[in-house]
Amino acid sequence: RPYGSAAREVFPAKCRGRCLHRPAEPNLAVFPLPGPLDTLKREGTYMNYEAGSYDIAVIGAGHAGCEAALAGARMGMNTLLLTINLDGIALMACNPAIGGTAKGHLVREVDALGGQMGLTADETFIQIKMLNTAKGPAVQSLRAQADKKAYQASMKKTLENTDNLEVRQAEVVSLIEKGGRICGAVTACGARLYCKAIVLATGVYLKSRCIIGEYSYDGGPSGLMPATGLSEVLRDLGYELLRFKTGTPARVDRRSIDFSKTHPEYGDDVIVPFSFMNREIKREQVPCYLTYTNEKTHEIIRQNLHRSPLFSGSIKGTGPRYCPSIEDKVVKFPDKERHQLFLEPEGLNTNEIYVQGMSSSLPEEVQIALYRTIPGLEHVRFMRTAYAIEYDCINLQMKSSLMTKHLKGIFTAGQINGTSGYEEAAAQGIIAGINAVLYIREEEPVVLSRDMAYAGVLIDDLVTK
Repeated sequence: RPYGSAAREVFPAKCRGRCLHRPAEPNLAVFPLPGPLDTLKREGTYMNYEAGSYDIAVIGAGHAGCEAALAGARMGMNTLLLTINLDGIALMACNPAIGGTAKGHLVREVDALGGQMGLTADETFIQIKMLNTAKGPAVQSLRAQADKKAYQASMKKTLENTDNLEVRQAEVVSLIEKGGRICGAVTACGARLYCKAIVLATGVYLKSRCIIGEYSYDGGPSGLMPATGLSEVLRDLGYELLRFKTGTPARVDRRSIDFSKTHPEYGDDVIVPFSFMNREIKREQVPCYLTYTNEKTHEIIRQNLHRSPLFSGSIKGTGPRYCPSIEDKVVKFPDKERHQLFLEPEGLNTNEIYVQGMSSSLPEEVQIALYRTIPGLEHVRFMRTAYAIEYDCINLQMKSSLMTKHLKGIFTAGQINGTSGYEEAAAQGIIAGINAVLYIREEEPVVLSRDMAYAGVLIDDLVTK
């Protein structure tokens, strides 16, 4: 349907304002769009309206998008953060934790650069501990168990109350470019949003598909919608896309666990904060619990490998190197008698327990059977079934500034670059956001070298390897 003056030219005056799909008069024609809708979407010429101009638009509000948007706004740029669902802002789609070996260093670096992840983790953790304390300081790393919902709520509040930052729920289906530079984006509702730079932080949502055994469906984590329109746009712009996959364990009901058969793991008595802005934190902490797989667990997995999408071939995507499924572990380490599992609370106000180390895409009934071989989980009840997720990502076509080589003004951060992890995403996000600002100012980008930061190693590996 044309808008504005076009509508006045096409439709008789007496018919304006009526439902065009149900004409009041038999002889009133409903005019078709002048071409295939998909083509018009990619060209940015279909039914749309002018919806404003910004300096920076950030697409995606996961951990990368949050840091990118905050960096842009805090550096004085008029910034727009777009997300498919406001309820998915800063979602911990996998384990409800921040930090860990090397990851804790990244959080500290994000904090040193003026980012938010460390501050929000300090505000919402329910357990915190320093890992590798028996080793040297270079490998000692902070890890916090977070209250999943509290972390999201705190980050969303920070975003909504940051000057120069507008947060909006919308799916981006097209990009506007002119002369090799990005000029804006178009949403599914037809809003044309102009900008000088874009940060793509789409996470696992590009054409995402969730797989549980033989069952699969199009969707993102926690039942959120996938982003279906942007992948073809990126291909049309010359980007090479890959298919990646990751996975997550089941969430089980705390009331169905016999914790007497597990080993409690407590936080540190003396709390070391993530953020350099916090000097002292005192808080009552909750324990996590350690248990193990056994030969019976492994035998059930081996008997059902033909039903695992990863081994049957129905999953085509590449998996993250350091986040293997339990099926992967059993196949790759056949001599290992057991694998450790951590039972981690998802928050103070829920009975959901995250079973770290038990990522799987096996059918649901197989998952239940193998979980019930674990000490303490003999009568466990599932609240969310484990699943694998496939999604599109870009085949590493960026500079050290995280701006893409194909189109000036587009920066990429997080899982769209093929990485996995909240902390890795946040580190890329803040660098992309800072450099988007410097690009607009026509200043030299911030490039962290390998000897300066863990984030420098991460980005250099992505760019050069």
